[in-house]
Amino acid sequence: MSRNRTSGTGVFPLQIGDFDRQVFGEGHHWHAWRFLGANAHRIGDVEGTLFATWAPRARSVSVVADFNQWDGRRHPMHPHPGGIWELFVPNVGAGCLYKFAIRGADGTLFLKADPYAKQCQVRPETASVVTAPGRHRWTDTDWIAARRQRDWLHAPLSIYEVHLGSWKRHPDGRSWNYRELAAELPRYAHEMGFTHIELLPVSEHPFDGSWGYQTLGNFAPTSRYGSPDDFRCFIDACHAQGIGVILDWVPAHFPRDAHGLARFDGEPLYEYPDPRRGEHPDWGTLVYDYGRPEVRNYLLSSALYWIEEFHADGLRLDAVASMLYLDYSRRHGEWLPNREGGNQNLEAVAFLQELNAVIHQYHPGVLTIAEESTAWPQVSRPTHTGGLGFSMKWDMGWMHDTLDYFRTDPIFRVHQHRRLTFGMLYRYSENYVLALSHDEVVHGKRSLLDKMPGDRWQRFANLRLLYTYLATYPGKKLLFMGADIAQSREWNHDRELDWAALQDPMHRGVQNALRELNHLYRDRPALHRLDFEPGGFTWIDCDDAVRSLLAYRRSDGPSEVIVILNFTPGVHAHYRLRVPQAGRYREIFNSDATRYGGSGVVNSAEILTADTAAGAELSLTLPPLAGVILQALPRNGIARRNAG
Repeated sequence: MSRNRTSGTGVFPLQIGDFDRQVFGEGHHWHAWRFLGANAHRIGDVEGTLFATWAPRARSVSVVADFNQWDGRRHPMHPHPGGIWELFVPNVGAGCLYKFAIRGADGTLFLKADPYAKQCQVRPETASVVTAPGRHRWTDTDWIAARRQRDWLHAPLSIYEVHLGSWKRHPDGRSWNYRELAAELPRYAHEMGFTHIELLPVSEHPFDGSWGYQTLGNFAPTSRYGSPDDFRCFIDACHAQGIGVILDWVPAHFPRDAHGLARFDGEPLYEYPDPRRGEHPDWGTLVYDYGRPEVRNYLLSSALYWIEEFHADGLRLDAVASMLYLDYSRRHGEWLPNREGGNQNLEAVAFLQELNAVIHQYHPGVLTIAEESTAWPQVSRPTHTGGLGFSMKWDMGWMHDTLDYFRTDPIFRVHQHRRLTFGMLYRYSENYVLALSHDEVVHGKRSLLDKMPGDRWQRFANLRLLYTYLATYPGKKLLFMGADIAQSREWNHDRELDWAALQDPMHRGVQNALRELNHLYRDRPALHRLDFEPGGFTWIDCDDAVRSLLAYRRSDGPSEVIVILNFTPGVHAHYRLRVPQAGRYREIFNSDATRYGGSGVVNSAEILTADTAAGAELSLTLPPLAGVILQALPRNGIARRNAG
């Protein structure tokens, strides 16, 4: 049936078809941004913008904009069954500011930003911006093709976590824009040996202090740093340097700002209506209604939007535990059980499984990573086995145990030794990322360097030792910016990193050590290929709590390395270690080397094993508060014993 609608300057047929509306209502429209929001559109020879939004309980909806003096009487929208409203406005194009004027069921009028807006005004302004289709000419065809074939389970993954607004700033305090960042950040990450950059949320958000984790623009790269095409340029530049881009993405909650999603059509719509499910007590935010098909569409479409329109290589989902548990941070009587009487949010579970299944099916090689802080089973296992389907999961237990251990004065580490060994009991239950993230260097937690005990030299030595442990322990890696230069102060989102610290040899030494560790990790399959499989790791000595020493073997089958870590400031001369293979060994990394700011206690000569009743044994010198990595050498040639 032909339907026409007066648009203010003419009569045009309605554009949103039955198929889109039906699939959207069923919750299976994964590309809803193509017809909802504000999209460039042509009807016959007339160009303009098609506005559309979902507001099922509204009495009326109008487009209010700078082109109609924000007068809601001039451009009323047409309602479809199911709650979608649309209006084609001719001769309106990119750059126009707009909102939706929504009159609720009780007659109250609301001005709301567009949930599907592809660009927003810079805070504190709150209007949505009509945006032209992307004009960026991508140059990453080979990268995307290779990504589809990449064996990410067995590939190195070393992530540099970045907040774009405070990585570097102009002398007047302004943040760099996307294109300025594109010229330097990807190159720096490549030189430092990282494989990926992970960005704290770049989706539009009203409050800088949320770091993007309270977002309202799930389809809009923040205008703080430029346009959507500027952001495309940044990701393209990363791919040109061989650097993947992972985006932090937040489907767990959203803020209450009046212009946003809260009570969008006058009543709870995107959020659960009952506050015992719909409100987060910790953050003062609202929880998405995962049982509502149109809300699932909104979130699934957002995830695919960043992957398809911006070529993102992965999504890291924040606060997944708060999605999974109905009683998350709630006391007795403050939450509602599920239909089976339990505390699991079954609707959120189904949403996460669908999200991961869709991404992995249609975009192989794209990673999904969960920040999940509990023992929920099978987070990183396939959905067809009952798992949530994530590629990987942050290992929060490893992070807490490791940092608690390193905070401890070496005199007392004998009593904390189990913190370093406990993780192997669950190591292969999930595909783990070892994350030393932004959360660990804010809110009084101090910087990584400042967490370390001892005098100045010992604090730097402990930090280099921590990075050696991180690089050689099974699991993929993540490090927040600033840790790469041993920043002394906590991270502050309003200031750039303390790059001037690199004039100090100790800070520069940490950077050098991290760079070499990253390259070792990437270049040596023994250090990454079997990160998620038991065959890649073997304890050699995990029981020497008295001397606070650890020794282990990393292997991928054809090759192996030996790692020895000394967590005390004492030097161990003639340290004897039984190894699986007789022959010659060479030290390929020592965090105590002088070029890293260490004391220079190194094993410069090749080390020849001695035959003992217990097997092959090495004798070497262990430097203070340092890690040593040894490589077995081919059996031919002349070996020299280490003089110690």
